[in-house]
Amino acid sequence: MSFVGRSNSGKTTFLEKLIPVLKERGVRVATIKHDVHDFEIDREGKDTYRHKKAGARITMIASPKKLALVEDLDSELPLEAIVTRYVQNVDLVITEGYKKEQMPKIEVYTFREDVPPLALDDPNLLAIVADVPLDAHVPVFSRDIPAPVADFIVEKFGLKTGQGE
Repeated sequence: MSFVGRSNSGKTTFLEKLIPVLKERGVRVATIKHDVHDFEIDREGKDTYRHKKAGARITMIASPKKLALVEDLDSELPLEAIVTRYVQNVDLVITEGYKKEQMPKIEVYTFREDVPPLALDDPNLLAIVADVPLDAHVPVFSRDIPAPVADFIVEKFGLKTGQGE
């Protein structure tokens, strides 16, 4: 499922609150952030950065508790391909962004005069998380209280709780 919304609507901040609540319920979560721009996660001078600059198409860094991969792409991978290729051993994949994908969505909305929620007409919209009460055809949750959203997600997707790490 994807959390969508306009830029600076609070998507990341809300996910920072929601993910620990889901984890407490035993839901193993993976997240994928969509960035329409190019990005750099490595730092100049680090070994992996130097490997990429030298021409490696894929660079990984691994430790006993983490693994990171940077891969050059010829074109953007479809979300389904990313999940199939890289995501394992989780109960729920949450994306941030991917507003054009045909997938279940929850919009994070920050009230701005004359600016309605972004996804009201999207048939995949399941709910809205907002900073103000709204009248909508889907459930509306307060973005200050993540537990009801976690309950909604667990129920909506039939996730088994209590099996967390």
